[in-house]
Amino acid sequence: MSRLAIDAINDADVEGVVALWQRCGLTRPWNDPHADIALARRRDNSTVLLGRDDGAIVASVMVGHDGHRGWVYYVAVDPDCQKRGYGRVIMTAAEDWLRRAGIAKLQLLVRRENAQANAFYGSLGFELSTSVMFQKWLDGRATTPSN
Repeated sequence: MSRLAIDAINDADVEGVVALWQRCGLTRPWNDPHADIALARRRDNSTVLLGRDDGAIVASVMVGHDGHRGWVYYVAVDPDCQKRGYGRVIMTAAEDWLRRAGIAKLQLLVRRENAQANAFYGSLGFELSTSVMFQKWLDGRATTPSN
């Protein structure tokens, strides 16, 4: 396995990261990935970390916290580079970032039908939460089962 170089996203990386997320099927019509990246970069409590192999962006994770709990989003490994341990490396980078911020708990959301992602997070020691998630769109749109 090649060692990934981990660093924070910069302006020149944005289009490549959005393309990675699209290749991995992570984008949704109701979430603008450019706006999500800009929001994550706006404050000290969130960022987008990248994994590079020979300079090429092959992994990403958006990580942030609310002062108590950490969250990750957009965990991606280029489909051509999967099964090399890059997912574990990028998740470790997110965990380390949260630990440096003094955050002790990491949470994430996975669609129920995403068996591959559920198995991956289970292999990293994540457990199903006993909490129930509620959602509400603040812009008035109707919630549908797919979002």
